[in-house]
Amino acid sequence: MTVLTLFGTTACHLCEECLHLTRPLEGNGIVVRQVDITESPELLARYELRIPVLRREDTGAELDWPFSLGQLLDWLADALGEEA
Repeated sequence: MTVLTLFGTTACHLCEECLHLTRPLEGNGIVVRQVDITESPELLARYELRIPVLRREDTGAELDWPFSLGQLLDWLADALGEEA
């Protein structure tokens, strides 16, 4: 199982778009958890100008918006058992 953390805010329409892209992957070995960066000064300082950002918890790799479904799948290819 690969856990993705989506860093964003509750009022971020781009974060909603990002979440929409990840939904079909859930149940295929991918779990998405959301973190509201406004609840942590450290996260706010790190991600405020970058959100939405996905982080793979297994590798620490981060994917900054904007990205397409194809780019997301390439980024997750090893986790999905596919070749990039």
